[in-house]
Amino acid sequence: MFSAEEYRLKIESELEKCFAAASELPQKGLAEAMRYSLLAGGKRIRPMLVLEFCRIAGGDVDKAMGAALGIEMLHTYSLIHDDLPCMDNDELRRGKPTNHVVYGECTATLAGDALQAEAFGSVLRSALPAENRANCAEILADAVGLDGMCGGQYLDMLWEGRELTEQELTEINSRKTGALLVAACQMGVAAAGGSRLMMDAAGHFGAALGMAFQIKDDMLDVTSTDEELGKPVGSDAQEKKNTYAVLMGLEGCRKTVEKLTDLAKTVLREAFEDTEFLCSLADALANRKK
Repeated sequence: MFSAEEYRLKIESELEKCFAAASELPQKGLAEAMRYSLLAGGKRIRPMLVLEFCRIAGGDVDKAMGAALGIEMLHTYSLIHDDLPCMDNDELRRGKPTNHVVYGECTATLAGDALQAEAFGSVLRSALPAENRANCAEILADAVGLDGMCGGQYLDMLWEGRELTEQELTEINSRKTGALLVAACQMGVAAAGGSRLMMDAAGHFGAALGMAFQIKDDMLDVTSTDEELGKPVGSDAQEKKNTYAVLMGLEGCRKTVEKLTDLAKTVLREAFEDTEFLCSLADALANRKK
């Protein structure tokens, strides 16, 4: 079993190689913008989930690396586009100027577009068996498209400016945040060629983890500092955004995160024997300060 730090270093080492050879190409400026955001740090939770679920489902972690890198590229594309002036118009991400601040809006848009395409390329060029690669790519596509992350972002924009119910807020966040975490877990199982029981449990774990993750994010926007979070805090309140912190209050959020984390760990144990790492990860995310 790998530790979280071992996984992170393994992932960082492989990400460092991505698009490095493009420095000799005429379009090297685009590659530089892609790498700027891809290598800007972060928890690397999604690729970590791919690799660990592959391991506990009986697969080869090294062969699944291409799928793991792919989901991190996809996640990075979403962050670049989220920060654009036409979306959230943020100037700070992970403690650094956002991509469009450094490279301009047009290049940042293209960097996100290219990372989305390269994400699927990374999955489909991985060392996994052809059927497993195809299954991983299909899971990722479902998580990002109309009923996934992009659909959630659209609902977030569509319903902006009016008070939402908890159900409506969940409609947004289960797609915008949760879908990619579910995909990471299920891609790991698919990479290993795991059973239907494993796939279902991975999906339930990812959904509970994703909801807990978003609620904790909303709490941190109230309780953290710019330095701790690496981006401006209090922006949700300033922009009068609908958040779980507003709907539930901080104590209600804390209790819900605790319940969801317990649920995630319970469903995991129903299908897998070796759950120590993922249970510890769920606890760490629930108690994080940034």
